[in-house]
Amino acid sequence: MTTKNFTPSPSAVAMTTQEEFERVMAICRETFVKKMHDYGTAWRILRPTSLTDQIYIKANRIRTLQMKGNAQVDEGIVPEFIGIINYAVMALIQLELGVSDGTDESDLRDARAAELYDKHAAEALALMLRKNHDYDEAWRAMRVSSYADLILMKVFRTKQIEDLGGKTLVSEGVAANYMDMLNYAVFALIKLVIEAPQQA
Repeated sequence: MTTKNFTPSPSAVAMTTQEEFERVMAICRETFVKKMHDYGTAWRILRPTSLTDQIYIKANRIRTLQMKGNAQVDEGIVPEFIGIINYAVMALIQLELGVSDGTDESDLRDARAAELYDKHAAEALALMLRKNHDYDEAWRAMRVSSYADLILMKVFRTKQIEDLGGKTLVSEGVAANYMDMLNYAVFALIKLVIEAPQQA
């Protein structure tokens, strides 16, 4: 999957940051819904720790591809950033609902899962807008490689908090870290999917 699969229309040129964020989340949501069609909500059995590990795998692959400059598998970094966003949303849903044991097939219907996806996407957008106000869009001057590093750092922080049983002295909890991972991945996709085709 390459960025040309997601080339925006010419009308996307003057998008606001919020519109860019919403465009990226729409792409990720489409992938999320299509995978639910194929697999249902089997992810409901995953504990947040497992989702943290899935995010680690994807962020680490992005970093490895960036450092090596080539891939043995014909799949670039765009799908990996999409995966990070969707796993982060799943983790937030799991923190909210708790983990399913997989025995109740009606535990979470696809439509309800999509509603919860939208809820957490809206919360991430609101957080991004607040931080964007304070930092004045400094993220636009960052490299995509930095987003991968920051996501990995957040993963390691989350793993440490998980290992501490969620008990921290001064730090935010795991939900805040998932939100940050999601937003960093959105920034990367804005650069890769929305800005890059316009600059080509």
